[in-house]
Parts: sequence; C-alpha cells; structure tokens
Amino acid sequence: MNWAERVSPAVRAIPPSGIRRFFDIVAETKGVISLGVGEPDFVTPWHIRESCVYGLQQGYTAYTSNYGLLELRQEIAKHCAATYGVEYDPRKEALVTVGVSEAVDLAMRAILSPGDEVLVPEPSYVSYKACVALAGGVPVTVPTTVENDFRLTVDQLEALVTPRTKALLIGYPNNPTGAIMPRDELAAIAAFAARHDLIVISDEIYATLTYSGTHTCFAALPGMRDRTILLNGFSKAYAMTGWRIGYALSNPDFIGAMTKIHQYTMLCAPVTAQVAAIEALRHGQCSVQKMVDEYNRRRRLMVEGFKNIGLDCFEPKGAFYIFPSVKQTGLSSLAFAEELLKAEKVALVPGDAFGACGEGFVRCSYASSTANLSEALTRIGRFVKNRL
Repeated sequence: MNWAERVSPAVRAIPPSGIRRFFDIVAETKGVISLGVGEPDFVTPWHIRESCVYGLQQGYTAYTSNYGLLELRQEIAKHCAATYGVEYDPRKEALVTVGVSEAVDLAMRAILSPGDEVLVPEPSYVSYKACVALAGGVPVTVPTTVENDFRLTVDQLEALVTPRTKALLIGYPNNPTGAIMPRDELAAIAAFAARHDLIVISDEIYATLTYSGTHTCFAALPGMRDRTILLNGFSKAYAMTGWRIGYALSNPDFIGAMTKIHQYTMLCAPVTAQVAAIEALRHGQCSVQKMVDEYNRRRRLMVEGFKNIGLDCFEPKGAFYIFPSVKQTGLSSLAFAEELLKAEKVALVPGDAFGACGEGFVRCSYASSTANLSEALTRIGRFVKNRL
C-alpha cells in the first residue's frame, strides 16, 4: 500500500517550510550560530511570566470563551484604539487565537470559496500561500523588488487583479525583508481594495518593531476598518513566541465566521497565555521599548557589517530581519546558505523560501546577541572573501 497516495493532494502539493528545514539542521549541528529562525533571544519579561504563575496558583486552568477572555479582548481593543485610533467592540469584533499563524489560517478558511484568488506580495512569510491553498483558494504572487525597497504598488496589483480576486494579504513591516510601507502608499492600496471590493488581511505582528517613522495600521485608513481583518499578537514585541497567543480584529461577520472554525478546532487559546497577555498589554510597554532599542542597535550593526563585507544590502526599516543580496558570489540562495553552514557554521535562510523573487538573497535574523552577530559577520565575511 502506498500510503502517500492517500494524503490529500492539496497537502502533498505544499512544500515543507524552508525555515524549519534549516532549523532542524542547526538543532543537529554543534557550534552553529543561527540567524535563521525569527524568534526573539529575549526571555519573556519577568512580570509577564509571574502573572502566569499567579494565574495558575489562582486556579486559571479551564477553558475560556471561544472568543477568548473578555478581559483580554477589552485590553486588545483599548490598545488598538489608543495606538491607532481604530475602535472595535471586544465582545463581537475580537478573537483571541493560538498565535497569528492560526489567525491567518482562520481568515483564509472563513472568507474563501474554491477557486477564489488572493493577491500575496512576495517575498513574504512562508505560511501565507500555504494557508490560501489549504483553504481552497489560489494564491497569486505579486513580486516586489529591492529596487523599489520591496514596497507594494497599485500598478502591480492592477496588473494581476481578476474577477476571481477575493482578497489581498499583506504583512508590513515585512518578513523577510524588513520593508515598511509609507502611509500615502498604503492609502493608495486601500483605494485599490475599495475599487475592486476586496477584503484585506493585514498581518501586523511586527508593528511595534518599526525603526523609521510610525507604523500605519491598515484598518485605520479611511473606509478600511470593516473591510480589513487585522491580525496581531504577542510573539515578537513581547518575546512570547512559545506562549502561542495572537488575535484578529474585524467586523462581526468575519470574526463570527473565524470563531466558528476556531471553536471546532482549537476551542480557545490557552488560558495561561491569555492571562499573561493581559499583563503584557497593561504593563509591558517599558520592556518592549528596551527590546526595540536593542534591536535597532543590532540592525545598524548588521547593515554596516554587510556593507563592509561587500554584499549589497537593503536597509530594513522594521521587524528584526536583514535581507542581503548574495548574487555577487555567483551562488544561488540555497547554495550560499548550505555552503556557509558547512564551511563556517552560520545558519541563514535562503531567500527563495519566501517566494521566487527572493532568489539571490538570504534572510538573517538579528534577534540574537551582539556577540553572536559580530562573530557571524566575521564568519560570513571570511566565506564571501574566499568566494570572490
């Protein structure tokens, strides 16, 4: 019996995550400096951890509402209103999810019918196209380029929109490039979405990690609140990756549909993580700012380091990734990452893991100590010198 043939064709067609492949290699190799996985090297701030411990001591061990703890949803709505000026009803327009990854999946399954197209700018997070496909949709790649600072343009979108287009999925600040979008350019994209009656799924998990200007919340743009499914969470800004806690904000119809799926699969996010998230929103901003300041120092270190190595490098304006070009070496993205790992024990992610237009680049996370980053740059510089 060929059991592989019994696996869903939709699942068979999806490639394994290029990020996780290198993560597995690193886990099995001693002495590797990993700049591959997008995870803060900070421990969750102590007061957030303490709130979880206290919650356990007080007996917070049961299910919550499918929507999540009302107290947490109220804090999320308050935070969004205070930070971006967008107001949501915490009872009907907010859903707490098991990380933003679940929120992306829920959004796709809630809005897509078989054959619906979703515009997905690339390079982009590896799960975007997979979630569209698993929901029966058709991901339509919108390539962005380093020449345009990896920004999305209306002309690109107009060239690819069709009568089957249902939604636009965006993520700024961007993973893997670190690109951000100015408010006026996002406003033009908002007008495009309205003109073609599209739903916009905006993944803003890196919103707090913006180093140039101020982050623009897509839902805050004129006419976009009810058209947008706004996604965010606690993993990156609060160093809470392992807690698996995110959220979605939108109109009651979209949130209600997402909650239907959520209640039959996840039921609810872990109550201990929800308790910790309340503490994060109420008292975590000082810790967040310290981490953002440190990321910014590391960002400047990496930009200068790659310039000194001689690799062309777009300056990231958000998130905690840098996306240097390796075309000068004559190696493909995959070959560069594999040979660097073998020769110098530095792990990076090939750029084509984030879409075909990422070929010729590699993603490096600077969510690592300054000592590790400096040593990694030394090793990369030695490797590149031997290639040129």
